[in-house]
Amino acid sequence: MSTSLSSQTHPSQLRATEQFLAPKTKDTRHHTGYDIYPCFSAEGPVFSGFDSLLNRILQYRSDIIIDGYAGVQWEAFIGQLKHHLAQQNIPASFVDVNTALLPPADRDALLASSIGNEDPLFGKAFTGILSDFFSPEKLRALQPARDTLNFIYGCGAALSSWEGALLYIDLPKNEIQFRSRAGKVCNLGHTTPSGNARLQYKQFYFADWPVLNRHKKDILQRVDLIIDEQRPDEITWCEGDTLRSTLLTMSKNMFRARPWFEPGVWGGHWIRENIAELNPNVVNYAWSFELIAPENGVLLEHEGLLLEVSLDTMLMLDNNAVLGKAAKRFGTSFPIRFDFLDTFNGGNLSIQCHPSVPYTLQHFGEPFTQDETYYILDSKPGAEVYLGFQENIDAVEFRQVLEESAINNTPVDIEKYVQVFPSRKHELFLIPNGTVHSSGKNNLVLEISATPYIFTFKMYDWLRTDLNGKPRTLNIARAFDNLTFSRNGAAVQDTLISVPVTIAHGADWRLLNLPTHPEHFYRIERVELNSRVTLDTHGHCHILSLVEGSRIRVITNDLEQTVHYAETFIIPAAASQYTLINEGEGEAKVVRSFVKDDCC
Repeated sequence: MSTSLSSQTHPSQLRATEQFLAPKTKDTRHHTGYDIYPCFSAEGPVFSGFDSLLNRILQYRSDIIIDGYAGVQWEAFIGQLKHHLAQQNIPASFVDVNTALLPPADRDALLASSIGNEDPLFGKAFTGILSDFFSPEKLRALQPARDTLNFIYGCGAALSSWEGALLYIDLPKNEIQFRSRAGKVCNLGHTTPSGNARLQYKQFYFADWPVLNRHKKDILQRVDLIIDEQRPDEITWCEGDTLRSTLLTMSKNMFRARPWFEPGVWGGHWIRENIAELNPNVVNYAWSFELIAPENGVLLEHEGLLLEVSLDTMLMLDNNAVLGKAAKRFGTSFPIRFDFLDTFNGGNLSIQCHPSVPYTLQHFGEPFTQDETYYILDSKPGAEVYLGFQENIDAVEFRQVLEESAINNTPVDIEKYVQVFPSRKHELFLIPNGTVHSSGKNNLVLEISATPYIFTFKMYDWLRTDLNGKPRTLNIARAFDNLTFSRNGAAVQDTLISVPVTIAHGADWRLLNLPTHPEHFYRIERVELNSRVTLDTHGHCHILSLVEGSRIRVITNDLEQTVHYAETFIIPAAASQYTLINEGEGEAKVVRSFVKDDCC
């Protein structure tokens, strides 16, 4: 009798989260509202299960190399393969590439300059490659046995000298984090979980993910099979050619990333009340990661079966098609992110700022920084945004008050130092690096920003603990290394609140520029239409969101897709042009952002 993974380790035990696991199948015929599982039709079959996978493996009549991303449950995966081989009485030999890893002391020395500091949040981007984690002598010693079916497996298996079919196991980064919080994953170079999810994430962000992305890019063109392992006992997979051809088609047409959602100490209830497919029993939803390319995936679908791969896989194949003019500057890094901050019936965000470009490069190894904007998608009467300093700000006094609050857990009269503005639907607040800011409660903020997304220096957090009752980390010293105190008084109203300007119009549509700050490398515009409009990409990748109206149809290269209210979607540069058709009642409004010509 077959022993499935679900009878050994239930998937819920692998994940410390209340978020639903993405389904294996989907009915794509009807959808009436925001879709949390958007998918793109695959240009070939998607398969399910270990039986079908093993049958395909046996067709190769060669050794098998199984590489993959961080967080894969390798023992369970290999256990399933061994079980199915035994059922067919097929002898096989298995080699774990982890046996060639550097000793722990050498691994720690390798990463010391990247994550070896005592900061619980921030490290510096590791510039090495995956082979740096292995002993070359030990790798060379890993040889296939004679006269049997041989498998070599693990992160970096393709670094071996083996010849044979190459399989690659992918895993969404939200699932990596959920498994990390459950103590079920290892960082690169480790063979046992650390048990500290925060420090694991630090290594993921600054070392593991960059290294694994470089490796994935190197081998992507020769991957024979791609496997989605987020449902460990219900894997889906497809041929490498299917993956590559589908992603190349996507890179010329409209597509959506799969969003994912997280609760937070300040989180609200707009997302829960307006997005029907989410778990309603979660305490709140603070974030919807609509498009944070390093952490989002894309879902491919064939005859109802779903397979997810990381969004940046598309950039690894053809960044020019996706990014157009911006590809030269940003390479395989997606430059712009869209996410929701939900404080409806929630709380204020922390008082915070983001680092300058030189500081980000020097301290974190990132070439660009976290310049942000707040687009108010929705708000309640009386909602506010904290932005910029008061006219007569005393920087020394402000720092002293913040440090005393952190030590003594005493409240701060923030409005004595920081300005507050009413936040109304469709307003745009500009937050270039160094600007003190926060969203107040009762906002749904569409945060349009440069992609770096963890470099938030909290100065004051309203004396709160996190959802686990632990103090939230403050970075007052880092903040004061970056704050721009000249953004104060009347200059804030004049320079940090965007005033829309109509730049083009037709009989029943118009295009508005929502001017951003000179520090922002991206532009923001809003398209307002009653029926339809056709727009050009002009060689840019456009990121868009339907911010008013129930539904629009989007046409790229004769491919028609539907977008619902609050959904984010991407028009790659190679699409050249696209048509928006309003299918709801009343005027539709679509916000779009792209890299400025002079910033490419």
